[in-house]
Amino acid sequence: MNTEKTSVKTALISVSNKDEIVECAKGLTDLGVEILSTGGTAKVLRNANIPVSDVSDYTGFPEIMDGRVKTINPLVEGGILGLRDVHQEEAKANKIQWIDLVVCNLYPFAETIQKTDVNIDTALENIDIGGPTMIRSAAKNIGWGTVVVDPADYDSVLAELRKEGGLTFETRKRLSTKAFGHTAKYDTLIHDHLKDEPLSGDFSVTFEKYYDLRYGENPHQKAAAYKDPIATGPNILSATIHQGKKLSYNNVMDADGALACLREFTEPTCAVVKHANPCGVAIGDNITDCFHRAFNADSLSAFGGIVALNRTCTIEIAEALRKIFIEIILSPDFEEGVLEFFSKKKNLRVLGIGNISERQPQIEHRYVDGGLLVQESNVHTLTPEHLRTVTKVQPSEQEIEDMLFGWKVLKHVKSNGILTSKNNTTLGIGAGQVSRVDAVDIAIRKSGDKLDGAILASDAFFPFRDSIDRIVDTGIKAVIQPGGSIRDEEVIDACNEHGIAMVFTGMRCFKH
Repeated sequence: MNTEKTSVKTALISVSNKDEIVECAKGLTDLGVEILSTGGTAKVLRNANIPVSDVSDYTGFPEIMDGRVKTINPLVEGGILGLRDVHQEEAKANKIQWIDLVVCNLYPFAETIQKTDVNIDTALENIDIGGPTMIRSAAKNIGWGTVVVDPADYDSVLAELRKEGGLTFETRKRLSTKAFGHTAKYDTLIHDHLKDEPLSGDFSVTFEKYYDLRYGENPHQKAAAYKDPIATGPNILSATIHQGKKLSYNNVMDADGALACLREFTEPTCAVVKHANPCGVAIGDNITDCFHRAFNADSLSAFGGIVALNRTCTIEIAEALRKIFIEIILSPDFEEGVLEFFSKKKNLRVLGIGNISERQPQIEHRYVDGGLLVQESNVHTLTPEHLRTVTKVQPSEQEIEDMLFGWKVLKHVKSNGILTSKNNTTLGIGAGQVSRVDAVDIAIRKSGDKLDGAILASDAFFPFRDSIDRIVDTGIKAVIQPGGSIRDEEVIDACNEHGIAMVFTGMRCFKH
């Protein structure tokens, strides 16, 4: 393979995204580069008084079938793919002109499929065929050719041509790698969009580099953040950072967990999160009151955590946080004066998340050594009709309300997870324990003396009655759990002995 510097005498330009293409083409023309182009791109360049030769004039074959066929031609592909030191005579015999530089990007498939009224015909018409062929051809032939798919690279390519009179192998290889990534992402979006069932057949993912992180979970780990190019709905990487440094790896993880919990609720809600686990959550009629109840549920754990609101952050909330250290506050927006108030807390990151809609079904994936785990997101919502009372004591309406509230929060607590709640406010949360009894003990301890009339929620069944025996005399009056243990009767008997109501959900809510 040729690894020497290569000159650029002829460039083929055919772009969907025409940002800065006039400046790029003018720079090439000033360097004496002949430009071939197609359709709309050629028109834009001519309107800017840049000399252009039509590809159809070069090939002697017109663009046909409404532009579906215009660059798929041996004169084009041969000019891009030919090895200058091997195929010179063959190219001459077939009147093939070498094409040294391809500047190309693709039809806007991602933008098209995000439109609400898109149908399969429209989607298919926005699948580029000739573009990927040219890009991949030039990306393959890096010994002699160069490909540019990103307007952000135009200036550096022009600068190198002006300074060096050609392009180095290192530059050609870097741009080739980027080009293959460009077409891979494009094909992945098409593949995922056309699949009728997300979990059928092969599973592919693609993301765009967002920014480098200072480090990962620990300072010795390199890390970066990547965005889903067709993400919809509120998300942390699209939030407005009103103040504070870029989010760290752990900041993004924790804030994402806080936002996911918030999206379980439509009423005013505050969720306080630490290490991706809720430590206090409250819903109600007034966001300021919700904040106070959620924060005071476990103010010790809230230190250095995240405060997440699904309503406008009030000046009262800002004043309450004046002497409290938290890493992040996120909210749809902020009352007048709040951002100025927060500006005095230099280490606080303030995120505007925009409209916070309810969670929607989506596909989640997690890398493991050797592969990928993929599942549907847990967006199931319990209603009173889902609950089956299995004890002699019936839960009250308020207890059922607290159970349904607690279950929504519990979906975002690492397993084994136990929580207690009362009056739509969490009291104590035992998260991520290897023993369910330990999780119960932690939840009770964190609840303090507030358990009279509270409910307890468990993310999976109780394998023994020992967890029920732990809550006797605490004031807990009702329990919600999935059921399904071979010892369910033993657990039910324990509740009946102690006058505790218990309901089964028929499904668990593990979060690993």
